[in-house]
Amino acid sequence: MTFPKSPFAPLEEQSGLPLYRQLYNRVLAAVAAGTLSPGDRLPSARAMAKELGVARGTVELAYSLLASEGYLLALGQKGTLINPELQKPVSAATALPVSSQVIEDTPDSLWRPPQLLPFQMGVPALDAFPRKIWARLGARYLRGMRLGDLDYPAPHGLAALRSAIASYLQVSRGIDCGAHQVFITSGWRNSLSLVAHTLLQPGECAWVEDPGYPTTRQVLRQFGLELEAVPVDADGMNVEHAIAGSRAAQVAMVTPGHQSPLSMALSLPRRQLLLDWAARTGAWIVEDDYDGEYRYVSRPLPALASLDRHGRVLYAGTFSKVLFPGIRLAYLVVPQAQVAAFERIGRALFAAGSPSITQALVAEFVAEGHFARHIQRMRRLYNERRALTIEALERSLPKGMQVERSPGGMHLVLRLPEDVSDTALAEQVLARGMSVQALSRWAASSQRQSGLLLSFTNCATTAPGEQLGALISKLLS
Repeated sequence: MTFPKSPFAPLEEQSGLPLYRQLYNRVLAAVAAGTLSPGDRLPSARAMAKELGVARGTVELAYSLLASEGYLLALGQKGTLINPELQKPVSAATALPVSSQVIEDTPDSLWRPPQLLPFQMGVPALDAFPRKIWARLGARYLRGMRLGDLDYPAPHGLAALRSAIASYLQVSRGIDCGAHQVFITSGWRNSLSLVAHTLLQPGECAWVEDPGYPTTRQVLRQFGLELEAVPVDADGMNVEHAIAGSRAAQVAMVTPGHQSPLSMALSLPRRQLLLDWAARTGAWIVEDDYDGEYRYVSRPLPALASLDRHGRVLYAGTFSKVLFPGIRLAYLVVPQAQVAAFERIGRALFAAGSPSITQALVAEFVAEGHFARHIQRMRRLYNERRALTIEALERSLPKGMQVERSPGGMHLVLRLPEDVSDTALAEQVLARGMSVQALSRWAASSQRQSGLLLSFTNCATTAPGEQLGALISKLLS
């Protein structure tokens, strides 16, 4: 195809901006303006370099950056396309005021783009995962496979993995547990479903954080539980408010280490109050410690389960956030007195969930110390990427708008004026090839806050942050 002259006019040699960055910006501008549409083919790097009068390496660098951020799709000999999954640009005039357009969605559902995009929530730094170590462990496992390894997985998880997780939690999270208390699952939904089937009854009440993780509410509603939204403030879930004014509950769902999504930690007085409430009423507490390993201002906080002296806390962790999402592996630690009940329900309803090879590789990864070292490296890397992203955003966002500096976690919260629809703004940002989430979609009640949630873990440079800040400035102007 032949490109229009406007976005691909000769680059400016005297500009302070590098040539590859000028080309990068012009491709983005052409996509945003609709001059280039999803599925359109770009010239080869050689042809583009000849047309623009620059070195081929300059074009290849720009193409590589655009592909890494999800704008281009490299198909080898078939050429390079504008990612067909990108949405058509939407007119900015239709996106911003709350009264003009509100995009509805299935309650308590979170949409994921089909291809990884910048700022996408729940995705660790895939570029920093130790693939060579993982491949070596996998090759060793395959060479040593026996007939028994071809059978169905153990119903509650591979013994070696359960033991490795118990040892890791004792050291890193202060949880005194045995391997028999650890149940391997295929993710948070699976863990929560196992809790519901074992300990809860349809029609009972569950306290949920407001705002809080939508998937939690979705699973509980599907099981038939009644939900009571408990507001969150600077100290986490307002336990005093729940005890004094909410309906009596059989279970409380909390993210005490790093509240999802607002990022504060549950204060020690509230932790103790919540534990006392559970012990007094016979209720359960489910602790979702989805990214508790990542804290940047001090050491990671002890788990709520480490303070439990009455066997009322069930602790849920995941490898999807700390290794890679495709692993689909999580775990649940249950109180000693409930092990038999979980074994019975787990064997009947949730047996043989995760492949043995995946469990075996993670067990070796943990036992040989690779997991702990990976966490340490990621903590340093995420702290750097967090600072880079915040700096880039604050440099390019409209005046008066700032990113909340959370003490930990894998995402940031950008507050918006209350008269701006965060759902509409998120849709417009998505149309430009970046995946942010609207904070209002995480509300458990009608008290909705306007903001954007964005992950920084895959932002290796300041470029995505600057681009997002500039785009928001343009859309809000």
